[in-house]
Amino acid sequence: MTDDPAGRPTPNAMRRALKRARDGVALDVTEAAVLLRARGADLDDLTASAARVRDAGLAAAGRPGIITYSKSVFLPLTRLCRDTCHYCTFVTVPGKLRRAGHGMYMSPDEVLDVARRGAELGCKEALITLGDKPEDRWPEARQWLDAHGYDDTVAYVRAMAIRVLEETGLLPHLNPGVLSWTDFQRLKPVAPSMGMMLETTATRLWSEPGGPHYGSPDKEPAVRLRVLEDAGRSSVPFTSGLLIGIGETYEERAESLFALRRVARAYHGIQELIIQNFRAKPGTAMRGTPDAELDDLVATVAVARHLMGPSACLQAPPNLVDGAYARLIGAGIDDWGGVSPVTIDHVNPERPWPRIDALAERSAAAGFELRERLCVYPEFVTRGEPWLDPRLLPHVRALADPATGLANPDAEVRGLPWQEPDEGFTASGRTDLHRTIDTTGRTADRRDDYDEVYGDWDALREAAAPGMVPQRLDTDVRAALSVAADDPTRLTDDQALALLHADGPALDALCRIADSIRRDAVGDDVTYIVTRNINFTNVCYTGCRFCAFAQRRTDADAYTLSLDQVADRAQQAWDVGAVEVCMQGGIHPDLPGTAYFDIARAVKARVPGMHVHAFSPMEIVNGATRTGLSVREWLTAAKEAGLDSIPGTAAEILDDEVRWVLTKGKLPAATWTEVVTTAHELGIRSSSTMMYGHVDQPRHWLGHFRTLARIQRETGGFTEFVTLPFIHTNAPVYLAGIARPGPTTRDNRAVTAMARVLLHPHIPNIQTSWVKLGADGAAEMLRSGANDLGGTLMEETISRMAGSSYGSYKAVRDLVAIATGAGRPARPRTTLYGEVPEERRRAAAASDGHLPELLPVLPVSE
Repeated sequence: MTDDPAGRPTPNAMRRALKRARDGVALDVTEAAVLLRARGADLDDLTASAARVRDAGLAAAGRPGIITYSKSVFLPLTRLCRDTCHYCTFVTVPGKLRRAGHGMYMSPDEVLDVARRGAELGCKEALITLGDKPEDRWPEARQWLDAHGYDDTVAYVRAMAIRVLEETGLLPHLNPGVLSWTDFQRLKPVAPSMGMMLETTATRLWSEPGGPHYGSPDKEPAVRLRVLEDAGRSSVPFTSGLLIGIGETYEERAESLFALRRVARAYHGIQELIIQNFRAKPGTAMRGTPDAELDDLVATVAVARHLMGPSACLQAPPNLVDGAYARLIGAGIDDWGGVSPVTIDHVNPERPWPRIDALAERSAAAGFELRERLCVYPEFVTRGEPWLDPRLLPHVRALADPATGLANPDAEVRGLPWQEPDEGFTASGRTDLHRTIDTTGRTADRRDDYDEVYGDWDALREAAAPGMVPQRLDTDVRAALSVAADDPTRLTDDQALALLHADGPALDALCRIADSIRRDAVGDDVTYIVTRNINFTNVCYTGCRFCAFAQRRTDADAYTLSLDQVADRAQQAWDVGAVEVCMQGGIHPDLPGTAYFDIARAVKARVPGMHVHAFSPMEIVNGATRTGLSVREWLTAAKEAGLDSIPGTAAEILDDEVRWVLTKGKLPAATWTEVVTTAHELGIRSSSTMMYGHVDQPRHWLGHFRTLARIQRETGGFTEFVTLPFIHTNAPVYLAGIARPGPTTRDNRAVTAMARVLLHPHIPNIQTSWVKLGADGAAEMLRSGANDLGGTLMEETISRMAGSSYGSYKAVRDLVAIATGAGRPARPRTTLYGEVPEERRRAAAASDGHLPELLPVLPVSE
């Protein structure tokens, strides 16, 4: 037993846990809960070992004996909130604001007045704090936003952050509460750092009547953990922490610390943890609850230091501890948080900030030098991309000491323009990669930042393991085959899953059924399109773990094409009979959100008749968030610029269990669905895709197919479904030993056949990939339900960088030969599966649909 009947740990349990802490041995939740109860000499022992861990980390970081703070102003942008936390005095109601003569939100003039006063006094941080989604609860908040031209509170936060940057020079640190993945994309370009307290993972404190978070939708622990994960996926330096003493048990507090450690390990994005002690406030439902004891706070800081390790940054607010600074320093903190010479602590208005000179004196008495930092911690300042958006780099560098990443005490705090980087479309790097990938090949099998950009590989292995466990099946395969042959729309999920697992004679029968459905739906013709892929850049920091195409701007294989080069390649494709260019690129941090419009216009200006099939849903979200437009507005503008249809790539597997293993920062499944459905509603059609054979299982394929069928029933906007077998050779997730080495032949046949069965009659065209399967593999898929071979491509870099060995293009005669090998006729098509004009047919016939053998190297601008 760990505890005696009074709830105290036994002496033996405490001795054992303290020894493990002293020895630097990993602690489990039970041991952490024991140490949280340490008092007296045991607490002294615990804090001493925690301080040693902290000191080792500071020495390794190059700042031994330094404790930091941020000189800030506190901007309560709105005190309205849809939540009702039982201890909060920050939140109020519209009537009280009106009676006090305040608006529902701080006005821009009010925001800038406070920020300017802070800048005059040398502050460098604008802490923008507000209630969660007030417009969802209060009509007055909605009316204020509408009257001032903002779609939602996040839009106003973004606008104010930009004005603070431009007009005062302060760096915004945003605390807007619960954010979605898309919200992070909107706010990352305007703030170097953000934050949200986890507070606790004790669900009962949220779900049970009388709990401190009861009635507060944004305080559900699962929701708040998702926010922390989305921050990490978005490479946002993020502050979080615990609020202790609100009714949680020691075990629940320990579990909360372990949850924070898991997120920190997985994404390396938690810049600091705040350990905050509850202080009861008059006028709240918890006014009679005892304050958290100082020993509790000290023990929690020490345990957090042991769990988070030497490199973690730990903060305890100095205005909540009645001067007990030495005890907190002795427990392992290395930061005091934001301290303002201008504004009060609006969350704890009864607790004034200490004077900075007094804080320095008390820190020095404990053996530490007080130094100012920025709102974004030094490690992230020195890391730069992808953690800091290029539009923020000038602002951060203006205030940072380049040697340490801390604040430069001599820096002038003044506004700077917030604007897109100047580079734009300047050709750079290995722009002939589309040719030399088939000769010289890639420079290395992985990018230089392999160990950092994708997150923590060990944590990822733990996350991936449950999803890769096969599922036991008891469904009768013969009965499922009978239903598929009779009416595939009647297949239950269990029957469909049984067929996705089919092998041997059952798989042969399934493929025959799929081929029969194909014949009835679209006939025997095998279609193909004369097209050219144009990947305009491979510079990308999204962190997709399956992608071997993405490079840092400094990597040997990195490149970006100029607009003239994009147009030249489209012209070359038109000259040899192309009817389409398919254009996609990496999420290049220097390209503005309007760059996609420029690409479409460049192609249409050079070749007006070319169909522009371009920009994945990930690129569309990137463009929308960079421009501040909604997805619908951005797509409307893209259509006006010349966009005709979009590729349904970036789907991978539409199951977030799999997506968050495959990719660190790509859009969630729900956002992918939102983008393609919005495109369809605007008359912009798309393909649909599925990449399989990595960390997925047939149950994930089934869910993906059901999602696509549902979307197609609603919109009718998909032109085809494209199977994308995972190419493993150079994929980071495979090199890390997590993913399988691609799908088997059985997998390929089953996926192709079941795509035909499960998407019938909604999506009539099923495309197979010669790039990934080769000619023989593609022919086999044509006998398994597929009816389309995709395009000539002319250049193909993405799969070749991943390790595909089937070349970068196919001539028309090559595609016809694949169809012939499957015993079928072939004919060309347009993007929308229409008839190809005779003039285009003749041009393709004359060139055989491919570029001249000696394609001239396009010049690179100096």
